[in-house]
Amino acid sequence: MTRKKRKSKVKRVTNETNISIDLTLDGKGKGDIRTGIGFLDHMLTLFSKHGQFDLKVRAKGDLAVDRHHTNEDVGICLGAAFKKALGKKIGIRRYGYSFVPMDEALANTRVVLDISGRPSLFFNSKIKRSPPAEYTLQDAKEFLRAFSTNSGVNMHVDVLRGEDTHHIIEAVFKAAARALREAVSIDKRAKGIPSTKGKL
Repeated sequence: MTRKKRKSKVKRVTNETNISIDLTLDGKGKGDIRTGIGFLDHMLTLFSKHGQFDLKVRAKGDLAVDRHHTNEDVGICLGAAFKKALGKKIGIRRYGYSFVPMDEALANTRVVLDISGRPSLFFNSKIKRSPPAEYTLQDAKEFLRAFSTNSGVNMHVDVLRGEDTHHIIEAVFKAAARALREAVSIDKRAKGIPSTKGKL
């Protein structure tokens, strides 16, 4: 018996942004990303590839002001898309973790997460501030906070080492993707919702 692919579509329109997302959890890693923020496009393409999610993102935002609204709202929509695609979360593994090195950035970006329905983000980095750039470590943190809040995921990100901000952020997005890939995967031995409460 072939399991139906878990898919979702989310659209969000505000005075600041216009965003649409198509997501397939059980995909092949095909990314088609256009946010207007080049670095975020790159990160979400990597996220799609390493999570094996098919992901299409279209975003228009007030980039003449800055990237904050677009970055955050894409995170909001992606989180909502994951939550919608997961449905009742029957049979999922629920927990996921990943360690990803990126050259000197053993940003061992350790990402550990729980699709618990109790959203939170704990982001720990010895690099407190990244230098001004098209996309900073703070931007990545705010994106993941928006994602966690709207997906119902409890996520812990630990950047253990690194010097190049690009490498660190790339390791973070890859590790998040791989941890999510594990957490949303179906455990064939499991029955029902993976909680003694009977609900996530």
